[in-house]
Amino acid sequence: MNFITGLPLSQGNTVIMVIVDRFSKAARFVPLPKLPTAKETADLIITHVFRVFGIPQDIVSDRGTQFSSRFWRAFCQSLGASVSLSSGFHPESNGQTERLNQDLETTLRCMAANNPSSWSSFVMWAEYAHNTLRSSATGMSPFECQFGYTPSLFPEQEVETAVPSAPQFVKRCRQTWKRARLKLLKTSQQYQHQANRRRRSAPTLRPGQRVWLSTKNIPLRTESRKLSQRFIGPFKISRKVNPVTYRLYLPKSLKINPTFHVSLLKPVLSSPFLAKGNPPPPRIIGGQPAYTVHRVLDVRQVRGSRQYLVDWEGYGPEERSWVPAKDILDPKLIQEFHAHKPSHPGRNVRSRS
Repeated sequence: MNFITGLPLSQGNTVIMVIVDRFSKAARFVPLPKLPTAKETADLIITHVFRVFGIPQDIVSDRGTQFSSRFWRAFCQSLGASVSLSSGFHPESNGQTERLNQDLETTLRCMAANNPSSWSSFVMWAEYAHNTLRSSATGMSPFECQFGYTPSLFPEQEVETAVPSAPQFVKRCRQTWKRARLKLLKTSQQYQHQANRRRRSAPTLRPGQRVWLSTKNIPLRTESRKLSQRFIGPFKISRKVNPVTYRLYLPKSLKINPTFHVSLLKPVLSSPFLAKGNPPPPRIIGGQPAYTVHRVLDVRQVRGSRQYLVDWEGYGPEERSWVPAKDILDPKLIQEFHAHKPSHPGRNVRSRS
């Protein structure tokens, strides 16, 4: 399950709920006026899934508020269905709906290019085109996989009737279905080719092993994103969540979900950085622990008090933190920072009460 958002208003709708049956690859596209709450999502599941596919055994989704809420977990538990949330910064964990989202967006973009607010009228035909298109995974169309036979499609020959508007209407439907079918097929082939070019076998990891973590989606405090480290760590693996997802022991300063897809991890083989050993312990000054500041990176104002972003000696960028000016014992560090950035007096930041 997933949602397509950010669409222009069309017949009162701005969102599409995308549902894929993992077995048959059959899809349901449900236009909605807004992003639903957890309870509204449960109602939609009952209406659009139960009567077509039955009660699910497992529901895969992203970590949206609807799916990470207590109500959603309790709802699925009451059904006897397990909840599978995609791993952090890796939407491919929910790959079937993520790719179908891209296919559907591309199809609607082409079909509603002249009038974007008309996309709602094409959703039904995009769904019909998908469910009658042969799947490379099963060798059958989702419709045939579900019901055991190929559905009747539009006849190629037009039938003459006493009411000309009826065959003209059917002709427009057939043309719309063909356009959607051809675009879905072309888009699917393109994504499959691109994915296979970049795909590689996943490394074998185990709990307790040290790994490097990709900084691709991590909000590090850095002066230049392009020149910052591509990997940080190493961090120990806490446990294996599933065959392609691992949970790490991360420092509290990162404040992110510690579960990652294996594609964002790199096993530690050998590194000159590891030869240095563990980070240096604090020194005791005036009975209190003190750490050595490598350099000052930024400054801000919080409730009239100045704070500095500090890079600590012997620690990685994930450990950088804001500290009050009074806690930086060497005034030369602050003087050097302001001399290097004279036009950087410090931005005002509201502190949370």
